[in-house]
Amino acid sequence: MSTNSEWVLGPQGPLRPTPYPLLGTAALRALEGHAASTLPAHTLMQRAGLALAQLTLAYAPHAQTVWVACGRGNNGGDGFEAAMHLQRWGKAVWLSLPESARPLPADAAASLENAQAAGVAIHSGAPPHWDVCIDALLGIGLQAAPRGATLDAIQAMQAGDGPIVAADVPSGLVADTGHTPGACVRARATLSFLALKPGLFTAQGRDACGDIWLDNLGAAVLQTPDAWLNTAQHNTPRQHASHKGSFGDVAVVGGATGMVGAALLAGTAALHGGAGRVYLALLDPEDHHAVFATHPALMQCGAAQLAIENMAVVAGCGGGEAMAASLPRLLVSARQLVLDADALNTLARHPAWHPALAARKAGTTALTPHPLEAARLLGCSTAEVQANRLASAQALAHTFQCTVVLKGSGSIIASPTEVPRINPTGNARLATAGTGDVLAGLLGSLMAQGYGSFEAACEACYRHGHVADQWAMTSTLTAPDLARHI
Repeated sequence: MSTNSEWVLGPQGPLRPTPYPLLGTAALRALEGHAASTLPAHTLMQRAGLALAQLTLAYAPHAQTVWVACGRGNNGGDGFEAAMHLQRWGKAVWLSLPESARPLPADAAASLENAQAAGVAIHSGAPPHWDVCIDALLGIGLQAAPRGATLDAIQAMQAGDGPIVAADVPSGLVADTGHTPGACVRARATLSFLALKPGLFTAQGRDACGDIWLDNLGAAVLQTPDAWLNTAQHNTPRQHASHKGSFGDVAVVGGATGMVGAALLAGTAALHGGAGRVYLALLDPEDHHAVFATHPALMQCGAAQLAIENMAVVAGCGGGEAMAASLPRLLVSARQLVLDADALNTLARHPAWHPALAARKAGTTALTPHPLEAARLLGCSTAEVQANRLASAQALAHTFQCTVVLKGSGSIIASPTEVPRINPTGNARLATAGTGDVLAGLLGSLMAQGYGSFEAACEACYRHGHVADQWAMTSTLTAPDLARHI
């Protein structure tokens, strides 16, 4: 393995809780230019090609035929370098390169000459058989759907059954956003060069990338990152001489008719998250004696009777239409406030209440929308939200002057005053009813214990996803399980 190659993300989530900087295209090009200016010509591409060849053999050590699918940019140049090494190491290398009148960039042309000098033959299409494939078709410049020979190559890769190792970014994935405007490679592993990209970790990125590796090629990141990869906090042990009042009060306002379970999940998560006391203000008018008899650690209180000026309030979990009666008071008076689910939908229907939300004290408020709820608040489509999740989360944070957790694959944590974070923990086990209520309850619990809204959101997202990453493969993860293990 190249000494600089580092395994960042595997099937069980992050390999270590490290806050990696995530660079968008503009910052990456600046970093590349600076690094290249300090090194002999062609050095970065040579390092990238060697690391790519080594990682490919790590995933397919017994492969005989290696298909190196190259494009006509510098991403293809990395593939040419890898092909040269693999040919010298005794592999049967099939290098494909679309024909074009457009000349290759100078570095890529030099690497192609090196590959041909090593005996690598050039082909225009895919091989009849391959054991492992290097995807070096498209890089960070992609903005539109792949087409022509590039599309043909992507489709041939997806039709095969061997592992694919992507160079820098899977072809078809937008590096800045994780959006896939058309066909996209589904890699077994992706080796990101120079720095990690935001799009590897959110939207379609996780599905496209497989395992994520980083090789900085010897370059140090000097640019301000577009985002950070979220990580866990180092929690301070609790003092022995403490009591329930030391860890804050959480009130869950929600649980309208037929949706009491959502409020119970949020309350249970708040308890397991460490809050000193948790109150349920259920909006269902029925007698809930049985509910509280089976959940004795949760206390019952009407929404109007809550001393919310001294509480962290989690509002909206299963709230339904009944949230409208409580929300104006919560916006003005709650010491800390987490708005989820029906609280967000109610807010979207009442724009006159938006100024009250934006006027709340900094660090006291968090919104936790899924993409549809975010779209309602932004007045756009869900597809537009998902096409640029970072920008959507930042727009919400600036509009409402609070912390925003845009949930989904690679949840975005945004704030008006912070560089956003992308959460690397979690998997499809969380795609079940109630897990969002658990996240909201945990977030409220951490805020009650003294975290600011942004720090609480970062910690809650990481812990919430980490439970799913560590869950036993043979059993289903349900929301009650998640709440108890949070």
